[in-house]
Amino acid sequence: MIIANDATVKAGAFFPLTAKKVIRAQNIAIENHIPTIYLVDSAGVFLPLQEDVFPDTDDFGRVFRNNAVMSAMGIPQITAIMGMCVAGGAYLPVMCDHILMTEGSGLFLAGPALVQAAIGQKSSAEELGGAKMHSQISGTVDFREPNEEACIARIRALVDKMGAPNPSPFSHAKPRDPLLSADEIYGIFSSDPPKQYDMREIIARIVDAGEFEEYRAEYGETLLCGYARVGGWAVGIVANQKKHVQTLTRGSDQKRMEFGGVIYTESAEKAARFILDCNQNRIPLVFLQDVNGFMVGKDAEWSGIIRAGAKMVNAVANSVVPKISLICGGSFGAGHYAMCGKAYDPRFIFAWPMARYAVMSGDSAAGTLVEIKLKQLEREGKKVDEKQKKELYESVRSTYEHQTDPRYAAARLWVDAIIDPAHTREALIWALEAASLNPVIPDFKTGVLQT
Repeated sequence: MIIANDATVKAGAFFPLTAKKVIRAQNIAIENHIPTIYLVDSAGVFLPLQEDVFPDTDDFGRVFRNNAVMSAMGIPQITAIMGMCVAGGAYLPVMCDHILMTEGSGLFLAGPALVQAAIGQKSSAEELGGAKMHSQISGTVDFREPNEEACIARIRALVDKMGAPNPSPFSHAKPRDPLLSADEIYGIFSSDPPKQYDMREIIARIVDAGEFEEYRAEYGETLLCGYARVGGWAVGIVANQKKHVQTLTRGSDQKRMEFGGVIYTESAEKAARFILDCNQNRIPLVFLQDVNGFMVGKDAEWSGIIRAGAKMVNAVANSVVPKISLICGGSFGAGHYAMCGKAYDPRFIFAWPMARYAVMSGDSAAGTLVEIKLKQLEREGKKVDEKQKKELYESVRSTYEHQTDPRYAAARLWVDAIIDPAHTREALIWALEAASLNPVIPDFKTGVLQT
């Protein structure tokens, strides 16, 4: 993991999202035991926004706390000071295992101007906290380097001496290429919500040799569950099926249609049990999301949809094997949670460019909010004509459409990366290889399951 300040933007100062981005990177390193390199050139907290950067558990101080925790966990950390590191920006380097510093850089809690204002002492930046001083006098720096090129060469030399991680507990075999081209995903997948496609065809272009051992294939068919290998790594796949399926109503021989992308009672129960099995057998989980949510209505409520959904959410929340999520199409409401959304600690969460990510779709939100607004206006004795209704609908819809864009999510760290659908396999292999670096699997416990 490489974390680098960009000194060309506000001298590398920490804005609210800067801290959260660094913390997210550190959390990935903690969860997967990834050695971490910091290239530091930071002025510390951006003072005009200090109330949003300084005090909370996911703010600036958490970075240094994570430094200490990572060191205690045995995760190697190397810092290269390649510019001025002042105030809070000076703590991060010294919390790491190895400290490198280039000539011309500075490391001090307070710069020359502040020192003079605070205690009346005059000194140059080099005298106060230069590379030579910290190498020869304070003893803070482990390696003093003449320039950035030499500093990076030294980092490479140090990394080269690191020991190998403990063996991974996850099954790995020789990788085999998919039988079908990943480029064909473009023609199979549809981001248009009403259109159907077979998620099995997507899976076939991601997994090794196209082999997918489907679990309970004829039950709860709007969720696909099954075992496969990706890049040689064994995985359990939980994926939303976007094809409508015809099935029998529970407790009778009447046929009914189940809509693709919707989680029904039977599919939630199947997925919950499958997730338990993957934890039992130490198999990492991959979630492929294109979900509208859970089924609603009298039939759904009578079948126990809330209980089944709670069971699935419990299984996802308490899973101890690595979880990797990919938002292919829509990811809405409680369906997003049950399919291992960001709140459920996936090791990595990716999205395709056509993904949509919100509590509900733009059309649904617009219809609901406009209806509420119209009733409010009616109570006030105001009349709204069709043109005003349409304008209100389009206003709400456009706002939601903007906010459901995956770029909106990525800018807020709700997803780790937006990836090309044809490169999905490579992203999953990379994530699984990272997850394999952490050999520790806690005991699996679910607590009370709704049955």
